[in-house]
Amino acid sequence: MTEAARPATRPGQAPAAGPALTERQEARRRRILHASAQLAGRGGFDAVQMREVAEKAGVALGTLYRYFPSKIHLLVATMQDQLQQLHETLQKRPPEETDAGARVAETLMRAFRAMQREPHLADAMVRALTFADRSVSPEVDTVSRLTTAIILDAMGIEGEPTPEQLSAVRVIEHTWHSALITWLSGRASIAQVKIDIAMACRLIDLTAAGRA
Repeated sequence: MTEAARPATRPGQAPAAGPALTERQEARRRRILHASAQLAGRGGFDAVQMREVAEKAGVALGTLYRYFPSKIHLLVATMQDQLQQLHETLQKRPPEETDAGARVAETLMRAFRAMQREPHLADAMVRALTFADRSVSPEVDTVSRLTTAIILDAMGIEGEPTPEQLSAVRVIEHTWHSALITWLSGRASIAQVKIDIAMACRLIDLTAAGRA
């Protein structure tokens, strides 16, 4: 989907960033993100060097920097792209659990298993988010909004979420991000990650019970 073709946003969904790209510009951007993901997947954060990305994507180094001012910008955008692909997949094959909390837990575990398949790429993207300063705030915010949109979709929220629901979503996002970091650093097992995410997702059912 090109920048120009993106649909209108809903609560929690990431808006298109900046002006719409032409088809040629979008194709160039896609090649850059693909090259970034490939290099990161093979060697992690340190393997993503801007000159190598430019060469692999078939663009001039100056062109790369016009799209992404730094390696951190590039890797955060790569995570945004990975989340967008996941979101589209989940919309085609949503979780089938009855309870909203269970659906969100399954959704986040699908995302986690995707990260698990490419641990070097996951490590590179998470490190970029951790290192991001204020200059990368728009890109980081977009990642957060995409994560929120994925969770809200799994919850089955079609309209405006309540403040309580958004608060629960933020706690779940923090838990998921923390679980990624502890798993990548070898301080948590997959089983522990699943338990922590399931526990955080119980907040969704608690907020629903509070409104009943």
